[in-house]
Amino acid sequence: MPDDVGDLVRRSLSGEQSAMTDLVDRFRGQVFGLCYRMLGHREDAEDVTQESFVRALRSLGHWDNRRDFQPWLLAIAANRCRTMLAARRKVPKPSTEVEELPDARSFREEQHIGEEIALALGRLREEYRQAFVLFHQQQLSYAEIAEVLDCPVGTVKTWVHRARHELADHLRRRGIVEESSDAV
Repeated sequence: MPDDVGDLVRRSLSGEQSAMTDLVDRFRGQVFGLCYRMLGHREDAEDVTQESFVRALRSLGHWDNRRDFQPWLLAIAANRCRTMLAARRKVPKPSTEVEELPDARSFREEQHIGEEIALALGRLREEYRQAFVLFHQQQLSYAEIAEVLDCPVGTVKTWVHRARHELADHLRRRGIVEESSDAV
């Protein structure tokens, strides 16, 4: 079994390179998954993942070892993602035309449901998407998500609920699930 996180942090703070590498290796998948879902672009997610670990390793001395490490690290990653998303909004879009989506029949024939869900996630409000991804993909508790997103637990519950509702509506409109279905 790998070293516990507290030990890896202590050894990292003492300058042990292998402990830093082990710490990054242990959480790389979770941080990248969060960044990818929030940003929707692989290269950006890779960049932000790397930046998040650099920031976390520089700030290890500020981590409160009485709290879980994972939410602290994911909060850093979520903040880096929000910064990148804000920078994206400042860049003008090349076209204001809205492309037409394929009809439900051709979609079922040509596309995978995962792509449709990714599309729907990309259309959610940023805070809904973040809460949804942290809850369903990172499997954090509402309290941990509240810590990561720096908001009340009740707000997190609302955001996750609204994200589910909007995703289900999207899938119904696209003909992926039945009208009476609560698929998400």
